Amino acid sequence: MAYLYLKSIHIIFVVSWMAGLFYIVRLFVYHIEANDKAPSERTILQNQFVIMQHKLWYYITTPAMILSVSAGLGMIWLNPSLLQANWMLVKLAFVTGLLGYHFICQRILNQLKANIFLWSSTQLRLWNEVATIFLVAIVFTVILKSSVEWIYGLAGLVLFAVIIMTAVKVVKRIRLKK
Repeated sequence: MAYLYLKSIHIIFVVSWMAGLFYIVRLFVYHIEANDKAPSERTILQNQFVIMQHKLWYYITTPAMILSVSAGLGMIWLNPSLLQANWMLVKLAFVTGLLGYHFICQRILNQLKANIFLWSSTQLRLWNEVATIFLVAIVFTVILKSSVEWIYGLAGLVLFAVIIMTAVKVVKRIRLKK
């Protein structure tokens, strides 16, 4: 029964973590785009974005990440045979990538707070899609388990990534034409 409680907690906080990751990068985009505003408006907007980013990151996203990982580790502790399943090892590799993504977002957050703007809004829009790719990869790996043929799955993931990145570029062109 404890395993099922941990699994429920894991799913709930993965959803919260992903929501935070998706939203934080959108806030980064708006923060960067505030540079195009008049100085007085830019200052007000960027100060507000710093506050919003801080609260989202430290009150929701990072705690959700910690609880997701903790519940996942708890499930493995209760059922160590999971580590012998190939799909779990693949999932853990994707989760490791998602953790890297999380900490890169934290670095961006700290840079923006210090008024260091190293990313363009288009780069951040593309970066936002990386979380989507990790999410899709993790969900398909967990649901399909051994029934997925890894070569087709990897090819599908690459195709999905190309489609998403192309869509971001197309939307940018449409926005610039208006």
